[in-house]
Amino acid sequence: MFLGVRLYCSFVMEYDIHTLLDMATLATTLWVIYMMRFKLKSSYMDDKDNLAIYYVVIPCAVLSLLIHPTTRHHPLNRILWAFCVYLEAVSVLPQLRVMQNTKIVEPFTAHYVFALGVARFLSCAHWVLQVLDTRGRLLTALGYGLWPSMVLLSEIVQTFILADFCYYYVKSLVGGQLVFRLPSGVV
Repeated sequence: MFLGVRLYCSFVMEYDIHTLLDMATLATTLWVIYMMRFKLKSSYMDDKDNLAIYYVVIPCAVLSLLIHPTTRHHPLNRILWAFCVYLEAVSVLPQLRVMQNTKIVEPFTAHYVFALGVARFLSCAHWVLQVLDTRGRLLTALGYGLWPSMVLLSEIVQTFILADFCYYYVKSLVGGQLVFRLPSGVV
């Protein structure tokens, strides 16, 4: 969902290389969803996927109505941008919940979520370097008010959610386990 909103915002607000990257990401995500729903349906454990999507989407929508960018763009686009940022920060929670409910994390899924964690770490490092390189001007380019702080908080939340998983992933690899269990407190 957030990828579609991000692609829309990219088209109307940026239209640069990120638009192409967002299109590629959305296309591959749709392919994965298609494969899960139709080609690999027997491997999907519907009973373990019990995190209602509205527990993730509704708080993000309400937060985006309250705190969004203060840029020159149309108000709806600013709200959608904020929604995308907030939803992306917590979008991995349903997958982590499924892994917690199944009690066992398969290697392919673990590698994928670990790769998300590495990508998040690199993205966070990129943010820090951008802020340092611009001597803080990047934060003022995001607007004023609570929005810049919420963008950074969203990045931090997403990083810590994935860092927690990555800790258990590395711990299991060091212990020689290809398949591992998530403790009950991870999600």
